[in-house]
This record gives sequence, C-alpha cells and structure tokens, in this order.
Amino acid sequence: MSTENEGTAVPPAPSAPPVPVDAPPPSAPEAPAGGAPTAPLPPVPSSAPGAQEQELVHAGQGPGSGHASAGSQDPQGPGAPQGPGSGAPQGQAPDASWPPPPPATPSYSDPGSGGGHSGGSDSGGSGAGWGTTYQQAAPKSGRGGLVAAILVAALVAGGLGGGLGYTLAKNNDSSGSTTVSASDSGGSVKRDPGTVANVAAKSLPSTVTIQAESTNGQGGTGTGFVFDTQGHIVTNNHVVADAVDGGKLTATFPNGKKYDAEVVGHAQGYDVAVIKLKNAPSDLKPLTLGDSDKVAVGDSTIAIGAPFGLSNTVTTGIISAKDRPVASSDGTGSNASYMSALQTDASINPGNSGGPLLDASGNVIGINSAIQSTGSGGLGGSSQSGSIGLGFAIPINQAKYVAQQLIKTGKPVYAKIGASVSLQDSSNGAKITEQGAGGSDAVEAGGPAAKAGLKPGDVITKLDDHVIDSGPTLIGEIWTHKPGDRVTITYERDGKTHTVQLTLGSRTGDS
Repeated sequence: MSTENEGTAVPPAPSAPPVPVDAPPPSAPEAPAGGAPTAPLPPVPSSAPGAQEQELVHAGQGPGSGHASAGSQDPQGPGAPQGPGSGAPQGQAPDASWPPPPPATPSYSDPGSGGGHSGGSDSGGSGAGWGTTYQQAAPKSGRGGLVAAILVAALVAGGLGGGLGYTLAKNNDSSGSTTVSASDSGGSVKRDPGTVANVAAKSLPSTVTIQAESTNGQGGTGTGFVFDTQGHIVTNNHVVADAVDGGKLTATFPNGKKYDAEVVGHAQGYDVAVIKLKNAPSDLKPLTLGDSDKVAVGDSTIAIGAPFGLSNTVTTGIISAKDRPVASSDGTGSNASYMSALQTDASINPGNSGGPLLDASGNVIGINSAIQSTGSGGLGGSSQSGSIGLGFAIPINQAKYVAQQLIKTGKPVYAKIGASVSLQDSSNGAKITEQGAGGSDAVEAGGPAAKAGLKPGDVITKLDDHVIDSGPTLIGEIWTHKPGDRVTITYERDGKTHTVQLTLGSRTGDS
C-alpha cells in the first residue's frame, strides 16, 4: 500500500545538548549561596517529526503514483544534524550556538499548510509549530552540575532496573536463558461446527461448476453437487438443457479437476437433472441431505454456486418463506417447471442454478433454481439481471425423489389428479377447464379427479392444509407428493364448498 508521503525522510528534532565529558569547568563566577537559576530547557516539540499525517491513495495505484510535494527535498542537505562525534572535537566544550538550527521546514509539516495535502502547492506557513527555528540560551553557572546529576540518577536507576530484571529472569528461568521472545504466530484458527466457514470448507469440495454446450456452440454455466459415490451429480434441468441432445458437458471441482459428464436423466417439470461423471474419482464425498419439511422460516441458509461464472462462491441468508409457488422455464421454449419452493434471501444469481442450499449444519435442504429480479422471473431466461434477495430453491425432499427416479429409469415420474386446470393468474383458486389440452377431456376418465367426483368448472381452493390460489400453485403442490399419496381436496361448486379425498395417480416422462 503506497502513501502520499512515502520515501521522504524527515530528520528528528534535536534533544537537550549532550554534556561534554572532558570539558573544563566554566570560568563564570560562582553561583550565589541561594543557588543561581539555571537556564530553562527548550520546549519539547508537540509532535514528533515523521509523525505527520499520511494520506492513503487508491489501493490500485503503485508506489509513487500519488503526488508528494515535499518529495524533492534532500533530507541530507545543509543544516541536517550530524551523528554523534561530528560536533565539537573531543575535549572541548561545544559552541554556545549548539544545537545548530534544524533543516528548512517542509510545507506539509507547517500547521498553516493544512497537514498532509494531496497535490496542493507548497507554501511556507508563518505559524509556530514543529520545525520552527528556536535558539537555546547559553548554559549558565550550575547547568552542567544539574544535568550531570540528572544523568547520574538516570544511570543509577537504569542500572538498578537492569539488575532487577536480570535477577528476576535468572531466578525464574530454569534453563539459564534470559532471552524472552514474543510469539511469531497468531495461534491456530479454529472454526467451530455450524459456522459458515466450517460449513463451506466441508461442502465446497463436493460441489462442481457445470459447463453445458450444445452442438451449435451455445451454452452456459451452472452448479451441481455430489449425490453419491458412483459419480452422480444433481443439478437443474435448465443448466444441462443445451447439452441433452449430443452436446458437451463438463464438471469442474474446486481443486481444478475437470471431468467430462453425460446426462443420465432430466425432468423439465421438476427442473431437476442428474448427470454422471466419466471416469469418476474414487474419493467422492456426497453432501448430506436434510429434511426440507422441517425447515422453518428464519433458519440460516448457505448457498454455493458460480454466479456469473464466479465458481465456488458462498453466500448466506435465511429462509424467507416456505411453499412459495414458482413457475419458471428453461429458456428453450419447452414446458415450464412448477415448484412449491423454499424462498431465501441468500444472494443467488445466474450460475447459482443447480447448486445446493444448505442449512447451518451443512445439510442440503434445497436446490437453487430461480430468482425474482427486476428484469427476469427466473434463472432459465436469457436476462442477466442480478439478485434482489428473492431466490427460490426446490425442496430437497422432492428433488431427492426425482433424482432417484432419474438414476433408476432415466425418466421422471409425476404425481397427478387427472384434471386440466387454468394456468392464468388468479387469486380465487385453480379452476378445472372445460376442455383439456389438444381437445382431450378436462377430467380424465377413470382418473383420480373423476373418481372423486370433480367436474369442469370446479374451483380447487385447498390441497390438504395448503391454500391454492391458482393453477400453477396446485401443480407445484401436487408435485411435492409421490404417486399413491392420499390427499384432501377442497373445492367450490355453485357457491358451495366441498371436501373430498383422492389418491394421486402417476405420469411418466415430460410429454
């Protein structure tokens, strides 16, 4: 770090004149019996030279880049004090004009010049302060004796202190050494379990930065984490979407080791994908999976990812909300994904996608998937808007189930009620449409909804205890369950509220 005044040496202010050793006594008449007054010592300067304020320059600048107005003055020029022995010859009293005047005062040390300025013009100030020339009166009768007495007393005190110090050190040092040295280390740094640094140190080696590239050279960067010791990596579907059909996929660990990878399976609706490392190392350490159902609002969160390509980035926050309905796209024009997400204010940006959201103990509680920003509704789009503190993660309980299905069969399995609902924004509930996609029936014949007595026009307002305010919210909530789960549906028909139970069906694949 450079400073503005660096390199400008300032000579020290002179102290009291030394007492000549072999000088004959002064020839002045003897002092009166009452004791003659001695000449007063010159006042000690209020601030030591060299202690002038130093103004910092920008850290990016190299030494000497800042202008130092006093840098051209020669500290060894005429009038600079010389070392001991360069004054009067030995055996002679110093000249009465001792000490010589100090060197010319640089302008930055003049109180009137404003202290450590940056690049201002030099102007000598007329105010008193350090550097102002002063003349010491010639010593009168009795001066030498007084100074000598003070000197002797100081020597006696110094000798006494040194003797005591030596004696104490000798008595307390069984090894006979009297040298006491300070520690050259600040001591070991211990990071307790549960601290962000400890969690990051243990989790980072099990995360990867994913580069996905399509056959035409397009692609992007995302994140993933080690799921098992066989080399499976869990990430988002939209991270690997470009490499699904013959593209190139690589995964790089924080230690710099890079592996080619292939897509094992991907689920557009869940926005979950599993890739597998080729020639996976044998020392993989899967991250511990937590229980996202037990997460509470206010719990601490730690996100790991590669925001804007900055690999191995760690950010922190809290769980801001649970069961947040989120719909996003992978940016390729394919089907949207729906999730009942964990909301966090941990900083999440493009490139964090697919990375783990951890709790304070380092357990994975979610997969970072989407953000709300002023320019884009999710990470899958082409916008590069940054985080505004609204990030969304797929609950790990759901992602774990999906990942296991992808590893087992290569295809996702979705829970369903067997009814088509409107995807338009609404605050009243999820309305079953009059007709399904492609002209099919809105209520699947023989499906769960049909068996429960649901009809087109019914508005579903609750699934178990979760309020349903729109079609996407219903889909996201259904997909937090597994096929075969039994749920309670609350719906409205003709102004009346009804409640039924049904067993969720299943659908395989994204088509």
